[in-house]
Amino acid sequence: MNACVLSIQAKPALRLRGSKPVARRARVASVTRAVISDPPPIKSATKFTQDWALQGVPKDDEIAGTFVTHLECSLTGEKYEADELHGLADSGKPLLVRYDFQALKGKLTREILASRPPTLWKWREMLPVRKAEDCVTLGEWMTPIVDAPKLAAEVGLEEGGALLVKDEGRLPTGSFKARGLVMAVSMAKELGVTRMAMPTNGNAGAAMSAYCSRCGIETYIFAPEDTPDTNIREMALQGANVWRVNGYIDDCGKIVGGGKEEMNWFDTSTLKEPYRIEGKKTMGLELVEQFGWDDLPDVIMYPTGGGTGLIGMWKAFGELKELGLIKPDTKLPKMVAVQATGCAPMVNAYDAGEEFATRVDNAFTRSAMGIRVPAAVGDFLILRAVRESGGWAVAVTDDAIDEGQTEFAKKEGFLLCPEGAATYAAFKKGLADGKIKKTDRVLLFNCATGLKYPMPPSNNDIDRHQPIDYGVIAKGI
Repeated sequence: MNACVLSIQAKPALRLRGSKPVARRARVASVTRAVISDPPPIKSATKFTQDWALQGVPKDDEIAGTFVTHLECSLTGEKYEADELHGLADSGKPLLVRYDFQALKGKLTREILASRPPTLWKWREMLPVRKAEDCVTLGEWMTPIVDAPKLAAEVGLEEGGALLVKDEGRLPTGSFKARGLVMAVSMAKELGVTRMAMPTNGNAGAAMSAYCSRCGIETYIFAPEDTPDTNIREMALQGANVWRVNGYIDDCGKIVGGGKEEMNWFDTSTLKEPYRIEGKKTMGLELVEQFGWDDLPDVIMYPTGGGTGLIGMWKAFGELKELGLIKPDTKLPKMVAVQATGCAPMVNAYDAGEEFATRVDNAFTRSAMGIRVPAAVGDFLILRAVRESGGWAVAVTDDAIDEGQTEFAKKEGFLLCPEGAATYAAFKKGLADGKIKKTDRVLLFNCATGLKYPMPPSNNDIDRHQPIDYGVIAKGI
């Protein structure tokens, strides 16, 4: 499979056994044309073994599983026991997972990480699942970083600058929601949950239905009535009980919350359980390694609804510094929260200098359903990450989103999802406003494959029984 990717130069890795590992620095040489190789072959190709089921998951004896110590309220700092089922903190705010990184420091090295199969589970010591057998997986391989040289030249990026896309559409179920939900479902399995429920704008529900079916957990999903039909059918086909609701995603969330006692399900709403953040933070862990550890992009533009990924990446960068896997003085990217003008609670709060966002009434997005979230429970964490990083929040119009999707597809051959196209529109706006320099390396997040969304019609037909007018064909469409 050919693609434009970041070319990474790395020495052969050493394991934490025998002699002390020699520090060898992997570094991004340049943005070049390269060939993405297929995943490494699985051993024992003639007979199924448990290694097949857990391909890419480090075994319990490699270091020591997870280093989780406790959970912590993101607002008050109050501590909660690990290995127990939790929703929100008593404050009504999200819980964050904390680890004993002092005990792990020096054991989990760049060389050990480079030696492992390139899946999100290679970071297992920094993730919450205790037992390898509880890691539910559908093959969460590292997603590529693809460059967009034509568009970069067209907008006038100069030497040193780059327009890059991390393509999360390569993950199971075709979106980055697989990262958060594989972790939430794995932890639910570990903690004995048998029934899960969530509100969704589409892709999160698809991911949860797949992973729950994988491990035998019953699933109930509630989606706004205008959720793309492809998403609804995908969830149902993968075993979920799916219901359309005449309201927004937070209205669907109220149905989930209201049914906890009667239905005895676990509420897996965005940030109302602690582990989706941990799955989403692997985006940050992954891209740091892809960029050679200490030479990170200048700007990350992230399509922001519930904001779990933005929060998770900022958490990941801090944890990598704490572990010594990146240097203390490594310059971190500016984090940019991208929303649509018809639903921009984070942008409104950022512009007003507020810590918390106000719900947007009558929210509307024409195609980017994933960022139509009128109120986010983790609003203050999103705004905190944006401000601490020196980034900003920006809203783009539906027309700019649609135009960006078309432009990227026709000029780069890359079909962005509408939410991913929103980040490209925001990139162009940032250039025009002077917030992005022409020498910046800017990383956009394409959060899902564009194949899951409605596309413009193409209705050009030929009647083979009539004379073919090649002059008409030559004019193109």
